[in-house]
Amino acid sequence: MFKRIALFLATNLAVLILLGIVMSVLQNVFGIRLGNNGAILVMAAVFGFGGSLISLLSSKWIAKRTTGAYVITQPRNADEQWLLATVRAQAQAAGIGMPEVAIYDAPEINAFATGANRNNSLVAVSTGLLRAMTRDEAEAVLAHEVSHVANGDMVTMALIQGVLNTFVLVAARVVGGWIDAMMSGGRESRGPGLFYFVTVFVLDIVFGLLASMIAMAFSRYREFRADAGGARLAGRPKMIAALKRLAQTYGESTLPKQVQAFGISGAVGHGLSRLMRSHPPLEERIAALQSAVDEPVRGSGRVVTR
Repeated sequence: MFKRIALFLATNLAVLILLGIVMSVLQNVFGIRLGNNGAILVMAAVFGFGGSLISLLSSKWIAKRTTGAYVITQPRNADEQWLLATVRAQAQAAGIGMPEVAIYDAPEINAFATGANRNNSLVAVSTGLLRAMTRDEAEAVLAHEVSHVANGDMVTMALIQGVLNTFVLVAARVVGGWIDAMMSGGRESRGPGLFYFVTVFVLDIVFGLLASMIAMAFSRYREFRADAGGARLAGRPKMIAALKRLAQTYGESTLPKQVQAFGISGAVGHGLSRLMRSHPPLEERIAALQSAVDEPVRGSGRVVTR
């Protein structure tokens, strides 16, 4: 836990140092007036990384509250006992701590994983998944979510979002200061003018959209990795069968926005709309598994037959 927070803070510091150097060069070498560099960097640090860090640390609590998930402590039936046993075996194979296992009420086939670190995570499945999937298929879905945890995807996503947020905040204000300086003819003034505020408002939106495209591109890549990890833990035929089952019943996810990107099933798009989607099309995920090369399960010498 502390190592991941240290990584988060170190990344934050590195980004701020880099931005400070860039802003200093722009102002001192090229004469672009940017105003109070220190204030801009502090604001970027607080709002850019602060929000991502808080979101990461509270992710499990938020997921439970927003989905109404019931955490299994003492299994009440055979299904709950099987869920706990399966996740425990997969967590051991993946080399992570035992996640909390939960069930939430939703009609679609779905599951998600979240948490601030590999040894303090949550894996949850929908009631729709338990009704519609065979145990082999459900095992593969659980393996997919355990792989998200083992890959550290929640932390990596928060780091990427924090970096992007910081660059959006700084870039919009740097460009805004530059345009304001040009429109004022380079004259010194008591503060930023109208062009500064208009430019910053517009660029916050434009750069924010571009940042979201980058974050969603990583999210789609992350899904391919989790599918591959699920195939290693549960077997490729089971993982492919699970994705094909999803394809037969696919619909919009009812997961809350805060955890949609971590579900095995999520909204997909084609063409330009795909750039803003967290999940690649299921046919592409299935094709990637079918053409994958066999790899050993983490922490063992066993090669999974696919």
